[in-house]
Amino acid sequence: EEVAHEVLRGYKYCSHPSEISLSLSGKKIIPICHVTTSGTSYPVFVSWGLLDCLDETLHKLGISGKVIVIGDNHVLPFLISRVKDSLSHMGAKLIIYEFPAGERSKSLKMANQIYDFLIRSGAERQDCILALGGGVTTDLAGFVAATFLRGIPLVHLPTSIIAMSDAAIGGKVAVNLPWGKNLIGSFYQPHTVLIDTETLATLPERERKAGWAEVLKHGFILDSSLLDYLEINASNLKSLDPQKTTRAIAWSASLKAGVVSLDEKETNFRRILNFGHTIGHGLETALKYRRLLHGEAVSIVISGATLLSYNRGLIGMDIVNRVNILLKTFELPTRAPQVKLEEVLRAMSLDKKVKNKVIHWVLLRGL
Repeated sequence: EEVAHEVLRGYKYCSHPSEISLSLSGKKIIPICHVTTSGTSYPVFVSWGLLDCLDETLHKLGISGKVIVIGDNHVLPFLISRVKDSLSHMGAKLIIYEFPAGERSKSLKMANQIYDFLIRSGAERQDCILALGGGVTTDLAGFVAATFLRGIPLVHLPTSIIAMSDAAIGGKVAVNLPWGKNLIGSFYQPHTVLIDTETLATLPERERKAGWAEVLKHGFILDSSLLDYLEINASNLKSLDPQKTTRAIAWSASLKAGVVSLDEKETNFRRILNFGHTIGHGLETALKYRRLLHGEAVSIVISGATLLSYNRGLIGMDIVNRVNILLKTFELPTRAPQVKLEEVLRAMSLDKKVKNKVIHWVLLRGL
C-alpha cells in the first residue's frame, strides 16, 4: 500500500507538471518555467497576490497531510493570517514554527530545535513543509525537509527578492558552521515554488534594495537584455510597481531554473551562478553575519570580480563602468566595510569552490 501510494504521488509530481495551472481572481495562472532534473520536475509560479492560491496549489500537488509553516519572526506576523485564510478550505491541520530572523539562525542548533518541534507535533512523511520567508528560511526549512524522516514534501513561498530570484529555485539547502557559510547541506528539490511578488511589500527597505544584487547578477552572467530592462525600469522596480516587478522577478527566476535544469549538482555550468559569491561568503563569515546583508556582500564582490576580470584582460573598462553604474542605480554598495583580510581569506579557503586547495573563480568575458 505504501509503495503504491508513493508511485501515484511520484507520477502526479513528475509526469505532467505542465498541466498544473492556478486560478487567481478569475485569471488562469500558468508556470513561468519548470525546473527539470534527472529525478523530478516542478513548476515555478510568479504573480502578484499568488499567496491566495496556496490551497489550490497543495490540492493539485496531492498534498493532504499536515501543513508545517516555517518562517522567521519578521515575516510570519505579516503573512501568517493570509496563509491561514488561503488554507482554510483544505481542512488541513496547520502547524507553525517561528525562529529568530537573521543568518545566525541558519545553524545545526536551530535545525535540531525544529526536528524536536516536528517530533513533538507528530509530523509524518506525508506532511508538507512550507518555507515562508527569505533566503535564510528557504535554506533552513529546506535542509530540515531534506533530512527529517529522510525527506518530506517541501513547498517554497519566498518573500524576498533574493529568495524569489535565486535561493528558492534549484534545490540547494544548507546551514552554516562557524568556519563558513553553507558548509552542511544537500540538493533537495521542492515540489513547487510559489512566488507572490506582493509579499515584497513586507520587506524593510534595506533588504529590498539588497535583493536586486541577485537579479543583476543573472543579467551580468546570463542575459544582457535583462540588464537593459532593469536599467530602463529602475525607478519603477525600486518602488515595487506590481507589473514591472513581477516581470523582472519572473525573468530572473527563469534564468536560474534554466541553469539548474542543465546542471543540478553544480558539476559544471551551474558554477556560473557563483559569480559575486566567492569573496562574498568570506566577507559575511568574517563579519559574523552582522554588518552586511547577503545581497550587499554579493554586490560588493560583483564589483570586485568585475575589476578582477578587467585586470586579467578579459573585459574592457566600459563593462566595469556599466556594472558599477547599475549597482549604484539600485543603491547597492561596491566597497566593503573595514574587515580583517586574513579572516576573509581563511573563510574563503573553506569555501565549496575550493578544489585541490585552489579557489575556482567565476569571471566575466562580457555581459
